[in-house]
Amino acid sequence: MFGNLPCPLLRYLRQLDAPRIVLWCYAIWYAVVFCHYFDPSLMLWLTSIGLSGIIGCALLLSTRAALGSLRINGWGIFRLFLMPFCVSSFSALVKGRDFLLIFPPSLHENLLALGCIAAFCLFLALLRRGKKTG
Repeated sequence: MFGNLPCPLLRYLRQLDAPRIVLWCYAIWYAVVFCHYFDPSLMLWLTSIGLSGIIGCALLLSTRAALGSLRINGWGIFRLFLMPFCVSSFSALVKGRDFLLIFPPSLHENLLALGCIAAFCLFLALLRRGKKTG
């Protein structure tokens, strides 16, 4: 179906390992919540950026210390800063909105997020199937 894959994005997606698929699923969940509960408060986003910088630096220092001479690629470093941004902004967006852990109070929103994740995983499965047959 996706034989040669001239698009670098499709090649990237086809080669995702399980941990990165999980990270993409987290990002999809975040995106659904972000779209439903967006808050234009400048302070919310500045605080999230500030926390991202502080915690991202700590994660980077910790990771570099653990890896020794091994290098972290650019995307890995980006994720070390992105994750605390997403966590802090997610927490601020859902505060006082009756979430149960990370789950919105609405069944519709939960099903939408799960449906988006399922569609993403199905798409990845189709990409990989094309690799085997192509």
